[in-house]
Amino acid sequence: MPTTVYDPPALPEGTLRVFPLGGLGEVGRNMTVFEYAGKLLIIDCGVLFPEEHQPGVDLILPDFEPIRHRLDDVVGVVLTHGHEDHIGAVPYLLKIKNDIPIVGSGLTLALTEAKLKEHRVRPYSLTVREGQIEQLGPFELEFIAVNHSIPDALAVAVRTPAGVVLATGDFKMDQLPLDGRLTDLRAFSRLGEEGVDLFLVDSTNADVPGFTPLEREIGPVLEQVIARAPRRVIVASFSSHVHRVQQVLDAAHAHGRRVALLGRSMVRNMGIAADLGYLTVPEGVLIDYKKARDLPDDRIVYMSTGSQGEPMAVLSRMANLDHEIEPGPGDTVILASSQIPGNENAIYRVIDGLTKLGANVVHKGNAKVHVSGHAAAGELLYCYNILKPRNVLPVHGEYRHLMANARLAQDTGIPAERTILAENGTVVDLKDGHAQVVGQLDIGFVYVDGSTVGEITDADLKDRRILGEEGFISVIVVVDAATGKVVSGPEIHARGFAEDDKVFDGVKPKIAAALAEAAQSGVRDSHALSQVVRRTIGRWVNQSLRRRPMIVPLVIEA
Repeated sequence: MPTTVYDPPALPEGTLRVFPLGGLGEVGRNMTVFEYAGKLLIIDCGVLFPEEHQPGVDLILPDFEPIRHRLDDVVGVVLTHGHEDHIGAVPYLLKIKNDIPIVGSGLTLALTEAKLKEHRVRPYSLTVREGQIEQLGPFELEFIAVNHSIPDALAVAVRTPAGVVLATGDFKMDQLPLDGRLTDLRAFSRLGEEGVDLFLVDSTNADVPGFTPLEREIGPVLEQVIARAPRRVIVASFSSHVHRVQQVLDAAHAHGRRVALLGRSMVRNMGIAADLGYLTVPEGVLIDYKKARDLPDDRIVYMSTGSQGEPMAVLSRMANLDHEIEPGPGDTVILASSQIPGNENAIYRVIDGLTKLGANVVHKGNAKVHVSGHAAAGELLYCYNILKPRNVLPVHGEYRHLMANARLAQDTGIPAERTILAENGTVVDLKDGHAQVVGQLDIGFVYVDGSTVGEITDADLKDRRILGEEGFISVIVVVDAATGKVVSGPEIHARGFAEDDKVFDGVKPKIAAALAEAAQSGVRDSHALSQVVRRTIGRWVNQSLRRRPMIVPLVIEA
């Protein structure tokens, strides 16, 4: 059922307005805007990675349009952690207005600033840590430690006279985290005593029962796999997963192997993490990948990007024998990451390709080589019972995740009418402890396609899909300008068809007849005649070949 778009009313005095511009109904491009007393605060600004039905697209951004004319009112962009789906769109926002302050933890800002440097943007930044309180315009912000699959993640409590909002960002409740940094449930409890008027909570694993397994359980499994590997080991993970890289470094070191990092983002991010002390590199373990080729096969581990089957990432190129490192019999490939929804087919293609080359592929489906960074249902129930929020807005997830999260909230006693199932662009107003939906903005996808941002439309993507799936036909006809009679042609060329072009000989008389009939009816306009050609060959191809190709007719008057 299509979304009904309607404008919210003017913001009443003393009311906090909250509206997500991305991250609801999808896993990615997380971005939520808060408005109070004429000022705007943004929490997160991430990207979404394209799926197969979006050919040629590099990234998908949040839709900035609802706030584009109000960027002077933005007091800051708060980043909860350093994953692409939370920081990746910051360069595109700051290219529109480069003096918007960005706020985040040390590692988060370091990763963001490295991205901004590539875009030649120098930000105004404020580094914060857990326990710190900052005032940005009318918003008082308290930062709270949360555990995630990247160090230095923060939840944010936003206080205004309209009420208190707690936004978790991505989080889980690992009780034995690798870095010793727990989700601060004492701070959650204190906020619960103070009163949380609106809870924006991570929904990604809301439909997973129980508790997310401990991160430290992965280390021994990785160590066993590496210990048994007869030749080279290739580990693919997210380029920002510091904990996973740490485990690989430790396992390699324990078994006398060196580690070479592959992929520009992997090298950049781990360099930043090591410089800031978030990654401990055993002495002598890291080696440049060009020198790694001189080592015996049983003494090297390659740590690469591409765990999601991205076509241009290192692992996919290896599977396609398009990389100087070619996996083969005896090699072990470990996919140490989860599957982002929508990437399953691409991931399995890579697994199949590597298996066909003779590699032993170890992944989450056949070994415990990854745990999620998101709270499962049991952890979310704990949070609801500790916080007892007055209103809940599930965020960060596809619709089934949001629905599962809403049900958990209701199971703990939060009334259904105070559990808001929203989507991107839903406008929620909070005042006197009551949150209600007051509008629905028209939110679209903003595609990054090569050097263009926002120029590619859904219609363009439909054309690309048709070209890829149904083929292409061009028809050139020369007609007499005075009589409309065919002088030359039709000349038909097809691409993406199994049949020879001669198969179209049968439709040429039909095209000529249709043009003659149009001419008798007084049609002389070349565009109108082109549409006659399009309809005629389109019907014939559909009936004869069961195809719906892209058809480009050209009628030339002579």
